[in-house]
Amino acid sequence: MKIAVLVSGSGTNLQTLIEQLHQDETSGIEIAVVISDRRKAYALTRAKRASIPTHVVKTQDFKNRVDFDTEISRLIEHYAVELVVLAGFMKLFQPPFVRKYQNRIINVHPALLPAFPGAHPVADTLAYGVKIAGVTVHFVDEGVDSGPIIAQAAVPVLDTDDAESLHNRIQVEEHKLYPEVIKWYAQGRLKVEGRKVIVQ
Repeated sequence: MKIAVLVSGSGTNLQTLIEQLHQDETSGIEIAVVISDRRKAYALTRAKRASIPTHVVKTQDFKNRVDFDTEISRLIEHYAVELVVLAGFMKLFQPPFVRKYQNRIINVHPALLPAFPGAHPVADTLAYGVKIAGVTVHFVDEGVDSGPIIAQAAVPVLDTDDAESLHNRIQVEEHKLYPEVIKWYAQGRLKVEGRKVIVQ
């Protein structure tokens, strides 16, 4: 199965997917393309080191967000991608794009959704004072971090935690869970019934 990985930052999750899926011939999963909205994203360097094609698609190069989405869709179709994987991609897609790829876009979020959606989930988690944080892998819908939840893993919040220490421990769980969920998708094991995702 061919996947596209969309990135905006350093690409730690991308590196995990390269090592655990792309470079593992038994996984049956190929990262066909890495797309970034930022030319200087270090994730692009990681992709190039693994000889994965890369493209930069910046919102400011298009007159509106629909045209931006259309260019990403063109690349997805060009590379015959079956699953779109968001790995720290900091742009929201417009409804037509989300509907076109319904249940074919997944995201990883460093909080136990539906708690703490949005751009600063780890800081929000600490500010609220909860005792359990975690990671969520979910399908993308038209809202912000609001799509059907596929899998979650819990991470205890320590009294000594700051945003960096907590985020580092959450990332350990992300790097276990995200490749596993992608494997489930490739194996046809995910069934979506309304908001419920059944892992068969």
